[in-house]
Amino acid sequence: MSLRVAVIGAGPAGIYASDLLIRNEEHDIYVDLFEQMPAPFGLIRYGVAPDHPRIKGIVKSLHNVLDKPRLRLLGNITVGEDITIDELQDYYDAIVISTGAVRDRPLTIPGGEHSIGAGEFVGFYDGNPRFERDWDLSARQVAVIGVGNVGLDIARILAKTGDELLVTEIPDNVYSSLSKNQAEEVHMFGRRGPAQAKFTPKELKELDLSDTINVVVSPEDIDYDEQSTAARRSDKSLDLNCQVLEQYAIREPKDAPHTLHIHFFEEPVEVLVDGESIVGLRTERQEYDGTGAVVGTGEFTDWPVQAVYHAIGYRSEPVEGVPFDHERNVIPSDRGKVDAGLYVTGWIKRGPVGLIGNTKSDAKETTDLLIDDALAGKLSPRKYDDPSAIVDLLESREIPYTTWEGWYRLDDAERRAGEGCEILGRERKKIVEWEEMVEHARGVPVVS
Repeated sequence: MSLRVAVIGAGPAGIYASDLLIRNEEHDIYVDLFEQMPAPFGLIRYGVAPDHPRIKGIVKSLHNVLDKPRLRLLGNITVGEDITIDELQDYYDAIVISTGAVRDRPLTIPGGEHSIGAGEFVGFYDGNPRFERDWDLSARQVAVIGVGNVGLDIARILAKTGDELLVTEIPDNVYSSLSKNQAEEVHMFGRRGPAQAKFTPKELKELDLSDTINVVVSPEDIDYDEQSTAARRSDKSLDLNCQVLEQYAIREPKDAPHTLHIHFFEEPVEVLVDGESIVGLRTERQEYDGTGAVVGTGEFTDWPVQAVYHAIGYRSEPVEGVPFDHERNVIPSDRGKVDAGLYVTGWIKRGPVGLIGNTKSDAKETTDLLIDDALAGKLSPRKYDDPSAIVDLLESREIPYTTWEGWYRLDDAERRAGEGCEILGRERKKIVEWEEMVEHARGVPVVS
C-alpha cells in the first residue's frame, strides 16, 4: 500500500515521526514535511543556547533524516493560513501535527505582567526572526524564576560576556546587545529544594567552566526530607545534581565579574514595580511539610533586581481547523490520534515536558497508531495522486516556499558569514532576517 503523509512542524518531533514513517517496511510511505520557518530543526535551531556545542550532534542526525529521498521539506508555509488542514486532506492520506511550543506561560503573580518570558529572550539570543532584534541588558541585578535547564541557559547567558559568545553562531545584533550587558548579579529562584530542581548535571556543572561566573548556593538551601532522600537513591542523575549543588555551597567564592546565585525554598509572590520599572522581586520562604511538598513560612524577602525573567514552561498555540485544549495548551488526542487520518506528536500532544528520548518514543506511539489505521482501512484516500500537485497549488498561490535544497544554500551562506569573521574557528553566523533567509534558500540574489 502506498501512502502520502503530511507532517506539520520540522522540529525534532516532526523529523523523528517522518523518519519512522519512511522507514516503515509494511507500507510504501512518502512524507512531505511542512515548516512555518524558512529553515528546519525547530527548537534545536531556535531554542537551545548557542554555547551548547553538543547540540551539533543532534542536528547532524536530523540532517541525515532530511537527506532521505522519501522525505520532502516544504518550508516558509503557515498551515491554517497559506493552506488549510481541510485542503491538505485532499493531497494526503494522513496528517501528523508536530508544531511544538514556543510561547511562554504567563507569570500569574502581582506584577508578573512586567516580567519577561524565557521564550522571548531565547528567541532573541538564538536569532529567531520572529522575535526582538535588540535587547535592554542595562539591569545590574536580575532575577530568573525557575530552576530547569531553560532557566539555567538564561542565567548563564546573562552571566557571560558578549565576547565569550562571539565564537558561537550568534548574529551581529545579538552580540551588539550582549556586549552591553550590565548584569553583575543573577538570582535564580526555585520554590522547592535541590532534589526537585529540573537541571541536568552536565548543564549545572558546566556553569563553572566560565571564568566570568561565580556560582553561589547557600548552605541553608541544601536540605532534603525523607522523600527527597529516597528520590536521590533511585535517580542517579538527580543525585549528581545534588552533589554538584552541594559542592557549590561549600566551596570558597570564585573571583569573577558575574555572580550567579541559585536559591531554593523561595517562592516568588510579587514582582515589585515603581511605575513601569521593576525594582525588586518578593519571595516567601518555604519548608517541607512532611509529605514531600512545601508550604510557606510567612517569612518574606525583597530582592533588589531591575529585571525579572520567568522560565516556568512553554505553551503551544492552536492550529486553525483543529480542536485545541486551552487549559492544557495541547491538541486533545488518544495517545496521539485525534481522528482517523489526523494525529499529533511532540509537545503539541503531551505538553512541553521531556527530552529528546521522550520525543522519539512519543513519535513511535503516534506513527504506530497511523500505521494501524492504514492497515485497518480507516484512512480516507487522498484525491490527488501526483506528488507535484501540492507544489502546483503553492505556486498558484505565489507562496515562496523553501526546500531542503534551499536549506543547503542557506546553510552555506551562514557558514561563509562565519568564515568571514575575525574569530578563528567560528563555524557559522546565523542570518536573522526572515526575508533574507528566504532569499538565500530560494537562490534569489540578496541585496546588501
